[in-house]
Amino acid sequence: MPTLSICDVGPRDGLQSDAVTLDPEVRAELSRRLAATGLPRIEAASFVHPKLVPQMAGAEEVFAALGRRDEARYAGLVLNERGLDRALAAGVDVVHMSYPVTDGFARANQNTTAAEGAATAARIVERSHEHGLRTAVTLSCCFGCPYDGEVDPGVVVEHVRGLAAARADEILLADTIGVGVPAQVRRLVPAALEAAGGAPIGLHLHNTRNTGYANADAGVECGATHLDASVGGLGGCPFAPGATGNVATEDLVFLFERSGLDTGVDLEALIEVANWLAQLL
Repeated sequence: MPTLSICDVGPRDGLQSDAVTLDPEVRAELSRRLAATGLPRIEAASFVHPKLVPQMAGAEEVFAALGRRDEARYAGLVLNERGLDRALAAGVDVVHMSYPVTDGFARANQNTTAAEGAATAARIVERSHEHGLRTAVTLSCCFGCPYDGEVDPGVVVEHVRGLAAARADEILLADTIGVGVPAQVRRLVPAALEAAGGAPIGLHLHNTRNTGYANADAGVECGATHLDASVGGLGGCPFAPGATGNVATEDLVFLFERSGLDTGVDLEALIEVANWLAQLL
């Protein structure tokens, strides 16, 4: 039976825009509960400045509270080398890095440019490898940008090619504001796979216009082997006006298990985690 890897980004992307700020110990408990469902990877925290994203303050405390690690791998998101220094010191299992392919979003989100983001990503991949850690890089705004509008697929493919040259272990294409449709996915995923030089291609999808699940299905049909999702469908981006939640992890598990793909996730247990988190929020 074919397999599909799902990373739950709820403890990071799901919570970073929520009105309720959870303590690091509670975010660690969420990560542990998600891991117990069989999810292979959890994005447990973001090593960004707390003044920019207050909901992500205390990333080090989150990893300290995780305690004994089980089979799941706990990832930390970094946007620059300062964040990487913190993530390495905290003991992350996997490094996640993200940068936009558009200058408009890069300026709003990280006060940089797309080219500078690509250069930073290459350095982060190199340094992570020096510490024996795998690095997944997400390209934001691959299907549209709230500041620059439509995005040329050729630009996205060039960034994929650059990340492949930098030896990124995994490359994700993000629909950061949820404007993508399956026709775009069917064009972009095969082109990205060709440019990736063997690196796996994944998708990070938002469901702003209710196309996220159709996009996920189209992406997997075209060869994407990894999907990001957020328990309960929580999420959004503080720097993407109007962007609503990520695709819900439990809905993706239902979709693909019913389609014959093995996710390795206990759906009923995952729904219980979503209900527990809903009560907290």
